[in-house]
Amino acid sequence: MKAVALGGGHGLHAALCALRLITDDLTAVVTVADDGGSSGRIRRELNVLPPGDLRMALAALAGDEPEHQAWVELLQHRLGGTGALAGHPVGNMMLTGLLERDDDAVAALERLARLVGAVGRVLPMSPVPLDLEGIADRFDPDDPDRTRRIRGQSSIAATPGRVRSVRLLPAGAPACADAVDAVREADLVVLGPGSWFTSVIPHLLLRELGKTLASATAKIVVVLNLVPQVGETDDYEPHELLRLLETHAEPFGRLRIDAVLADTESLLDPEELDRYVSGIGARLVVCELAADDSVERHDPVRLSEAIRDVLGAGPGGGLHAWR
Repeated sequence: MKAVALGGGHGLHAALCALRLITDDLTAVVTVADDGGSSGRIRRELNVLPPGDLRMALAALAGDEPEHQAWVELLQHRLGGTGALAGHPVGNMMLTGLLERDDDAVAALERLARLVGAVGRVLPMSPVPLDLEGIADRFDPDDPDRTRRIRGQSSIAATPGRVRSVRLLPAGAPACADAVDAVREADLVVLGPGSWFTSVIPHLLLRELGKTLASATAKIVVVLNLVPQVGETDDYEPHELLRLLETHAEPFGRLRIDAVLADTESLLDPEELDRYVSGIGARLVVCELAADDSVERHDPVRLSEAIRDVLGAGPGGGLHAWR
């Protein structure tokens, strides 16, 4: 089974850890609009793709051999001290060096993937670094509908208001051709979990990628977050988050969602979500998805089992049950 996961950061890491329990034909398509932390510092100084989310995806797909895991530990290690390099993960520096040498993000990622024995591929959603611009409201209690324009992924994620929409800059930026091909050829596409406006929705905003998602023959599964995100989604109900996905995808066609996965404990009104999901022709799966040690983190085994349930593949895998 060919599976593609789209997202960024910890949410994409969770999806990849679950999917690799199902298939080894796996592609991660990663957002490249991060402008905070180490990635932000690197892209401001060197004008390369922000490496952080790409590094995390490689770590999620790394091989199980001791040598591979040793490389992952090094990639994830953050430099100490108080100087200019303090806080940079080693993997960010390595990937940045490869990006400068190869001038080809796909080739650079493939080289680092071989080093960690990655299962599957990690691809940027665009070969150029992108920026996000958001529209947010609810800053003024006397005029909650008044909006502000917010520039930058880190600013959008930290806004004290409520985000209403986002767009990508520069307008008309290209999608990674390999990423588009991966979605076109996929049997399964997973959106989420993750930061809704800054990691999940951006994939729908690139013309080539958005059109391919709208016409995809793959089964499309949306994984809802376990907890709301302050600023981004804390005032949204789960069905409203799904509507936001559909609304942002509209310029390139209707996003056909086949299934929505939600955690039992995180839903206050499962009936309302079920009505909405049924209305768009999808299936709602509500089950235990959170890890035992954290209500904010998806358990890879539980998430993989929920995805298997959607596929109708059972413990042995296979596509015959739904293709």
